Amino acid sequence: MNEPRVPGADDDGPTAELLRARRGGELSALDRLLLHSPPVAEGWNALLGALRGATTLPADLRELVVLRVAVLNDAAFEWVSHEPIARRAGLAELQLQVLRRPDAAAEPVWTPLQAAVLAFTDASTRDVAVPEEVFAGVREHLDDRQVVELTALVGGYAMVSRFLVALAVPPPDGEVPG
Repeated sequence: MNEPRVPGADDDGPTAELLRARRGGELSALDRLLLHSPPVAEGWNALLGALRGATTLPADLRELVVLRVAVLNDAAFEWVSHEPIARRAGLAELQLQVLRRPDAAAEPVWTPLQAAVLAFTDASTRDVAVPEEVFAGVREHLDDRQVVELTALVGGYAMVSRFLVALAVPPPDGEVPG
């Protein structure tokens, strides 16, 4: 297995314990890199904990966004970590395969809500600016809070993927907890 461009930091101390608490006792390679900067690690932990466990978005939509961002940004760590979670959230094998296609949102395997969320994720990740018709598509299905949560989710996992790719963090052997 390849090593990240930066070695992992010491995994002792209060910040490491905060990360362990969210992850169910284990630290990931990502966590060990974040521990080089305790303030960043603590903020990251709070944000990602909220995005993963405190939004009103259904789990299938959340994992659809995470996996699509992973595909668009070529973040293998993110895909490997979240694919099992996506399956438990109800995404089917065919949907997981379609997510890897360039125009995944246009494929006929999604509910109207899932297709709208994918189009939003693609626009926000690829171009940052979300066209009005794409935004209107999610507004047909999501309330104000959920639109804010979706936007933060796309941006948050774009941050995660860029961090992982820039530091060449190799994929884990499987799911990374919470």
